[in-house]
Amino acid sequence: MIEFSIPSRHTLKINHVVFDFNGTLAIDGILVDGVAEKINLLANQVTFHVITADTYGNVAQQLTGINCQLYNLSQNKQFTDKLAYIEHLGTQQCICVGNGFNDREMLQHAGLGIALVQQEGCYMPTLMAADIACHSVLDVFGFLEKPARLLATLRV
Repeated sequence: MIEFSIPSRHTLKINHVVFDFNGTLAIDGILVDGVAEKINLLANQVTFHVITADTYGNVAQQLTGINCQLYNLSQNKQFTDKLAYIEHLGTQQCICVGNGFNDREMLQHAGLGIALVQQEGCYMPTLMAADIACHSVLDVFGFLEKPARLLATLRV
């Protein structure tokens, strides 16, 4: 667990970091350089999840050797959408990261929602549903490694 005490607001107790894949961890279906190393480095503190519709059909191959749980919406029907998945985990225990139409509700209901505006862009209602917007997925790992960055952004 990673705990963030945000002055004049609340304390986040994060057990799960849930990522969309395409446009978030990957650009054009290819994992962003540095992501695998960051996940494997921080996996002893939180559980990483990747939830995707797998647009390019290669998510399992791209995540080989990475310490994360993969949930493919196009193959597994236990959860019908990303919000249902994080409700199962406990929404307030999750940092959720995404950029697409199907990420909006997940970001809106997460303990902390982070929208990414990388090369594939970001659906505007998803951006507005997030608590924070970043321009690189590596920035998200920076929050986990250096919590003061998050505090400076969210404090009252």
